[in-house]
Amino acid sequence: MKVQVQGLPDDLKAVVVNSLSASQYTGRDVSAAQARRLYERAPGQVQSALRPYGYFEAHVDGDLKQTGDKDWTITLKVDAGEPVKVTDIDIQMDKRARHLPAVCQAIHNFSPGKGAVLNQSQYTASRETISSALTATGFLDAKLTEHKVLVTRANHSAVVHLHWKVGKRYRFGKVSFEGSQFKDGFLQRYVPFKRGDYFDQDQLLELQQALIGADYFAVVNVNPDVQDAHGGVVNVDVQLKPAKRSVYTGGPFIGTDTGAGIRLGLERRWVNDRGHKWKNELVAAQRLKTLSTQYTIPLPGVNARALNFGANFRDANTDTSKSRTLELVGNETRQWHGWLRTVGVHALSGTFTVGKKGGETDNTLGVERGTSTLVYPEVSLQKKHGANPNFVRHGWSISLTARSTAGTLLSDTRFSQLLADAKWIDAFTARNRLILHGSAGTTWVGDFSQLPPQLRFFGGGDRSVRGYGYQSLGPSNRYDRVIGGRNLLVGGATVEHYFTKAWGIAAFVDAGNAFNGTDFRPAVGAGLGVRWRSPVGMIRVDLGTPIHNSREHGIQLHLVIGPDL
Repeated sequence: MKVQVQGLPDDLKAVVVNSLSASQYTGRDVSAAQARRLYERAPGQVQSALRPYGYFEAHVDGDLKQTGDKDWTITLKVDAGEPVKVTDIDIQMDKRARHLPAVCQAIHNFSPGKGAVLNQSQYTASRETISSALTATGFLDAKLTEHKVLVTRANHSAVVHLHWKVGKRYRFGKVSFEGSQFKDGFLQRYVPFKRGDYFDQDQLLELQQALIGADYFAVVNVNPDVQDAHGGVVNVDVQLKPAKRSVYTGGPFIGTDTGAGIRLGLERRWVNDRGHKWKNELVAAQRLKTLSTQYTIPLPGVNARALNFGANFRDANTDTSKSRTLELVGNETRQWHGWLRTVGVHALSGTFTVGKKGGETDNTLGVERGTSTLVYPEVSLQKKHGANPNFVRHGWSISLTARSTAGTLLSDTRFSQLLADAKWIDAFTARNRLILHGSAGTTWVGDFSQLPPQLRFFGGGDRSVRGYGYQSLGPSNRYDRVIGGRNLLVGGATVEHYFTKAWGIAAFVDAGNAFNGTDFRPAVGAGLGVRWRSPVGMIRVDLGTPIHNSREHGIQLHLVIGPDL
């Protein structure tokens, strides 16, 4: 049996074909009597299939033909007729519920709207969305007392009537934690609501996400006791299973900015029953060696407040500088209006060399050496948005940092610095992404020679201006040696195209530089790259070259492994 439907758009044609009994015989033998019965039933089945989509006056013509000894073809010519359209939507409920944002949004998005063709599946889905919004905002006893669609075929109109009796709005009761390894009361810091607040499913999800993000537990189940709710109060049971207490990490890595190296780490997810954390990391690479430790003390409150104390030894050797420093840090972190806010104090001391080139000694003419001790407060704000950070389709990140020695007496020089970094990603088609990045910074300093390299601005490298070596761009001294600058302005764009789910190519152009005063001379680099969504994360390999630069030539390799944001 072969079925042909004519006169309908593809979406309705698919609905009709799937509803026909004859479609079940496309791969089976049928007798002449069976073929006639299937053909006779077809017009009624077509009309029934079209009614839920607003077409109540469909007219069907057709014919049945035998081709060969066993093959039959049903051809149906369908005139769907004028569709029924929604002329009015009558939704009634107590204004206590109707004015809540979630319920109001569900009503606003009701489909089919006025003037639209009646669609039964859309109507049902929209009705259930409103019911779900009522339940999610605490109206657990809400009942749909009237739901009907009145169709008038004479003028092809339909009126929707939906009435709810919402009942009492429930409130949160006690939150109980089962299976926790911490002392009573510690986990209350993650509860985003108070006892007596109106029940809200979004806040239950927020509680679950906060507990997962704390990285203490392998299993987090948040269960509102809706079935046994009494007196308008819903208790919440949270079932937990501790994660492994100690996390050991290690492995080789490679990056064009740092060279090949190994990274080792030890983290204690919790040190005691008050939830303290301790994290240690060792990095040993060709051009970078670090040893860091950080101790975190969670504080009460629902904004993820914590005190952090750390120390970091850093031995860096870039194309233009070398430094060996010890940094002590104490800060407070918290969620602040959707941002991660960090406020703290840094003490930085060490020796450094700037203006060198690869293979030169510290005694080479033009190389500058220094020793510096700086104590300064620092404030930073960070925010990210984007699902699946390893491959973001639509997202962005922004970071703002301010630091200054103003008011301190323990520093070799006074300085103030502002720095901003931003990144924006958009998948404008299923296989293509546009990625924009930018950095800007400025420094006010009394004695620039006392600033170590990590507080000076340089350009060039994997995350700056590709096509140039890491920190190879910036103001030079009188010996034509790059020593870094007071200001920074860098930006770039990358377009990626993926041939498969895992493999793609990229084209990019970057521009910018570090500079002093208003002497901004942007360096431009461009090139092509390969992208691989590997099992260990995104791997980016780029080949860049300087553009219109008489002093810089050749191809620069850039290799980056890690998440998009």
